Formats: sequence, C-alpha cells, structure tokens
Amino acid sequence: MEKQQTLRGRAVYSGITLHTGVRATLRINPAPENTGIWFRRVDVAGAPSVRAVASNVVDVRRGTTISGNGATVATVEHIMASLHACGVDNAVVDMDGPEPPILDGSAREFFAGIMDAGLDEQPAEAAVFRPSAPIHVNGGHTQMIISPQPEDSLRVFCTTSFAGCPFDPQFLEVEITRENFEKEIAPARTFVAFSDLRQLLAMGLVRGGSLDNAAILHGGAIFSKEKLLWQNEIVRHKILDIVGDLFLCGKRVRGCVVAVKPGHPRNVELAMAMMAQDAKS
Repeated sequence: MEKQQTLRGRAVYSGITLHTGVRATLRINPAPENTGIWFRRVDVAGAPSVRAVASNVVDVRRGTTISGNGATVATVEHIMASLHACGVDNAVVDMDGPEPPILDGSAREFFAGIMDAGLDEQPAEAAVFRPSAPIHVNGGHTQMIISPQPEDSLRVFCTTSFAGCPFDPQFLEVEITRENFEKEIAPARTFVAFSDLRQLLAMGLVRGGSLDNAAILHGGAIFSKEKLLWQNEIVRHKILDIVGDLFLCGKRVRGCVVAVKPGHPRNVELAMAMMAQDAKS
C-alpha cells in the first residue's frame, strides 16, 4: 500500500514568467495528509486558493490554467509534472502572481527543488487512479487513450509531428519512475513554431519567451541557446506535459497512456474523463 507524501521543507523558485513576462516567486510548501495540491495567490487580498484538478481548468492555450475561489493560476503543468513524478500528494504552492517562473523552459529545476526539500511519508493511504477500462479521447489528429496494464506503473507511448522540425516524426516510450523522469523527461524544454509567434503575441502570450527558456522551430531547423539534449526533445517535453496534466485527475496515475500528437486540450479532456470514470467506481 502506497502512503501519501508531502515535502519535508520548502522549495523556492524565482524568475521570469513565460506568458506575462514578469518576475515571479513561487514557494512549494508542505501540507497535511488528504490536502491535495493547491495553488495560493498570496498577492491577492485574502490569499485565495484553487485546487489543481481538471474541473478547475479554464484555459488550455499554450499551457494549462486553473481558476476557482478568486484565484487564477496559469501554466501549472511543469510544477504538476514534477510533483507527480516525485510522488507528492499534498502541497500548497504559494505564488505572488498569476503564473510561475518558466526557468529554463523545462521541469528540471522544479523537480530538483522538490527533491532537495525532501519528502515526508504521511500515515494516510495514497489515492491512485487505475483505469477500470480503456478511456479514449478523440481529437481528430490528436488521439489519447489510457488503459489498464499488468504493471502498477505509469507508462507513456507518445508520437509527435511538427512541420519544419528537422527530426520528424518523434516517438518515445517511457515508464514514469522518479529516476526516469529526472533523467529522460524533466530536462526537456518547451518549444514553439516561429510561424505561431505573431499570433501568440497578439493573444498576449509568450511575453517572457526567449532562447533562454524555449526552442524555436523555423525553416527546417531548431534554434535554441543550448544544443538539443536529444534529437527527440520535443516528444519528451510533450510527455512532460502529459504527466502534469493527467495529475489534474487528483490522484497518482497508473496505467498505459498512448498519445498521438497530444496537447493540453486533449490531456485535460482525458483527465476529466478519468475523474468521471473514478466517480462511478
């Protein structure tokens, strides 16, 4: 039987946010058993909090935004992925603005900070989602499915394809253990197609984007400040987003996920469908 966990200490991060482009500080704090993951806006009167669950998602444009109780928080997926991979069930994430720092565009620093803070086991049994039957989300060119599997783990098979990418299509199969996430998934950085930048800026997004925290696809090449960590870094980042978005079901996730050209809209739709199946069991 798996036990719930929280952080032993506090993990603190500061930096520029991706979409709003302002400086932000984020603190991940320990929380009592059966709390879940909550984001608290300490810059808002009364410090309102919103629970990180799929039913509170209000926007999936280039990131996952949650809102409730007067608190709105954008781009939660990298934090959620790191908490999920570390096995943290209970935490309160204090934020002094509407978006966390993007750091280097990956989850590497979030994961490392949580592990540096340490983990404490709690008496209560951990809540785990295991699909009782396959759940399929059909998004046309995007397909997502989670199925039961004999192993009590989370395994992801993911395929991506992007015009203008020199390494295309990309595929990876990985079991999401703490060690695999740290080495194979967490360091994968975010990316954007050059052709999308004008539209994103017109939408008021990516104001804090730069080659310090993202890679750009353009003209059959990938532009980044540092060399690619892997030729298939894009699909690894897509898996990072999946691990974070599916944790919005409110439980640790076990099962086999197959994802074809995934994105936040279908990730969150699958998390909602997982919650619905769980509510019937």
